[in-house]
Amino acid sequence: MLILITYDVSVIVDGGAKRLRQIAKTCLDYGVRVQNSVFECEIEPAKYLQLKNKLLDIYQPETDSLRFYHLGKKGRNNVEHHGAKKVLDVDKDPLIL
Repeated sequence: MLILITYDVSVIVDGGAKRLRQIAKTCLDYGVRVQNSVFECEIEPAKYLQLKNKLLDIYQPETDSLRFYHLGKKGRNNVEHHGAKKVLDVDKDPLIL
């Protein structure tokens, strides 16, 4: 399933910059950055729960926000992109390892 994750972390409070880096690094382990604080994750339900729990452990609900958009199994078909920063499609684009 395709999950879109967005976040806003307050960096003006103690530990904010560290939380911002931790959230981004965690998201990179599961998906692709499509904008500064936006990640697309093609992920199985069990892995999604694991990712969500990790992120919920990192963020501070008093100052930060996390949003999870569930786009489903065919979610990639619903994404329309215009402009710069074309994102790699891991299902269609060749990968060199």
